[in-house]
Amino acid sequence: MENTTYRRSAADIRAAIAAERRELAAVLDGLSEQDWDAPTLCGGWRVREVAAHMTMGFRYSLSATVWELLRARGSLHRMTDRCARKDAAAHTTRELAAFLGDNADHPWKPPVGGIETALGHDVIHGLDITVALGLDRRVPEDRVRILLESVNARTLKFFGADLKGIELRAADLDWTFGSGEPLAGAAQDLLLLAYGRKLPRGRLHGEPHDRFVAMPG
Repeated sequence: MENTTYRRSAADIRAAIAAERRELAAVLDGLSEQDWDAPTLCGGWRVREVAAHMTMGFRYSLSATVWELLRARGSLHRMTDRCARKDAAAHTTRELAAFLGDNADHPWKPPVGGIETALGHDVIHGLDITVALGLDRRVPEDRVRILLESVNARTLKFFGADLKGIELRAADLDWTFGSGEPLAGAAQDLLLLAYGRKLPRGRLHGEPHDRFVAMPG
């Protein structure tokens, strides 16, 4: 299979971001309290920490972000982890869901990368939640394609994804990546692999699938 490039304008990507945030806010708003305390694919974070992290960019000014980074001695990982845990405890689940929907059109994007990285931030963390909870939510194809087209060696390195010797094959789209032993699955699940996630058993097919199974608990 050959990959096809689909060019989109910045306005189209911003519209995709806004739609993704509104849809995820509706998903969050419908979760039970038990769901909010369930683990996600984002290691060490429950649903409430992931939701708090997803909305951090809307709630923190630049000066507040810099201050938090200084408190974390320059470690972005320590800063985001501390803020996610602090904010998850400080806000109700209804507030966390509302932060996402109310800021659907907010221009925030991660400090590294273009506008596609903002879409990736929302889509991947949304999947961290929905896949872990077993919810049957399919991210619309156009959004998945935007992100698949941006997957490269830098993506894998940044997120610590080891796909050496593996060819990812989307079962629902005309997309492949890499070379080696075939590993098949839904495009959005393969996208999670490229972003360093492991998945519940049964979502991937191929000899290497055991390498990418998330351990329970």
